[in-house]
Amino acid sequence: MSAHTEIVGFAGAAGRIDCAIDWPEHAPRGWALVLHPHPLHEGTRDNKVVTTISRACVQEGLVAVRPDFRGVRQSEGTFDKAQGETADMQQLVAQVLERHPELKDLPWVLAGFSFGTAVAAQLDSALAEAGQPRPTALILAGPAVWRFQFRKVDLPADTLLVHGEQDEVVPLGELMDWTRDRSVPVVVIPGASHFFHGKLLLLKQLVLTRLARALG
Repeated sequence: MSAHTEIVGFAGAAGRIDCAIDWPEHAPRGWALVLHPHPLHEGTRDNKVVTTISRACVQEGLVAVRPDFRGVRQSEGTFDKAQGETADMQQLVAQVLERHPELKDLPWVLAGFSFGTAVAAQLDSALAEAGQPRPTALILAGPAVWRFQFRKVDLPADTLLVHGEQDEVVPLGELMDWTRDRSVPVVVIPGASHFFHGKLLLLKQLVLTRLARALG
């Protein structure tokens, strides 16, 4: 097997969910679902933060699944403020494992950036409520969960929350207000903006460290 990317479609509640799947060079150690920023503000699966996280996952031997949310390029439907997107991703998780049963008993990682963190965090809670396997690791970069929250969110204590000190889209203070009553620490990258300009290598290293711990 060689490292490669394929484009495939999955079925969401509003129609096709178009995905890029990045395959590692060798037999997978697991897989990852990596979710992109706001669809109405040019967010796509090719966002640099998303691809940085995906490359870290592939480097660690994971298959990285990068969907375009509904209404983005070839994905059908319209923006639904995280509710429809979360339902779509819950269906997608089941379909990935149906198509690739070799991944079923392996660890998996759920990650998101910006708007994608709202879908990731609420998907994690929805999976737990439905009795479906939760991810081995939850990674949220530039979190904005509360801005699109429609259900109770219960973050695992080992969630990796990474935020930029100088985030101009989601101020650090908003995140601190949201996490104050939660037992989850926040990793703040000094001088980093929302899109982690000039800090992507550091973000990748943080993700790699978390993946190494998750994968043993």
